[in-house]
Amino acid sequence: MNDRVEKLKAFLQANPADSFVQHALALEYIKAGNNNEARNLFEDILKRDPNYIGSYYHLAKLLENIGEKDSAIYWYEKGMEVAKLAKDNHAYNELQAAYEELVY
Repeated sequence: MNDRVEKLKAFLQANPADSFVQHALALEYIKAGNNNEARNLFEDILKRDPNYIGSYYHLAKLLENIGEKDSAIYWYEKGMEVAKLAKDNHAYNELQAAYEELVY
């Protein structure tokens, strides 16, 4: 485990519902090739905080990379819905581009 992972885990122990820290830890797990841990964290974030828009893209991309196309499509679509409601055009466009690349 690298230092960053240990620091992030310590932050999470102090505040387990911190979506930002969870998201950062999930990204570190992806870098380390620990896809299951990353997936669990992203899914936990989105269950608890469905408006944490950045996690939709990263979860969907992770699922796409491990060959779970249908699940990836689901999360891209869900993320686009949330981004549209939040009027977050940047996130919506990123999600849509990744979605279209996967589907078409």
